[in-house]
Amino acid sequence: MPEYTVKALDQSTWPAFAALVERNNGIFGGCWCMGFHEDSKGTVPPKRERKLARVRAGTAHAALVFDGDDCLGWCQFGAPDEVPRIKSRAAYEKSLTALPDWRIACNFVGKGHRRQGVAAAALAGALGLIADLGGGRVEGYPEDAGSVPAGFLFNGALSTYEKLGFVRDRKIGKHRWVVAKVVEPNSQPT
Repeated sequence: MPEYTVKALDQSTWPAFAALVERNNGIFGGCWCMGFHEDSKGTVPPKRERKLARVRAGTAHAALVFDGDDCLGWCQFGAPDEVPRIKSRAAYEKSLTALPDWRIACNFVGKGHRRQGVAAAALAGALGLIADLGGGRVEGYPEDAGSVPAGFLFNGALSTYEKLGFVRDRKIGKHRWVVAKVVEPNSQPT
């Protein structure tokens, strides 16, 4: 398996992120990984510009996976108020007892790099960044991999989450689950 580097999405990594999105038709026809943000609808300003504004403001979080200088994929995460939109909302809220500290929103791998460990590296990278940000309870909303083609698993595969220690909490769709894990905060150097 290739050695990947994980970096946080910020202004310095934006050009590599943008290049990956542009190579992949804006992701799902132009989403720009805005689908989970509250301001995801509409065309003005374009989603690319809204995403960049969020990156500049520090209100867009993602772990980007690099092979050298090339960004191959990412895992978007955020607090519930940063990424409030999730699929299967009614089913999700039906059994909700408390909001998580963090949500894994999108886990995307570019064409030509799927099934090479990029999604797992991105999810593990997101957990590391969450630990750096104080940790807490993290939820994800993956699907059984056999139910959807790999290119459409925008939340990632259930098996990837389980390999990283997530536990199934409840089913919220035919093939979609709420999975959860507590991430301990990284200790501060003395």
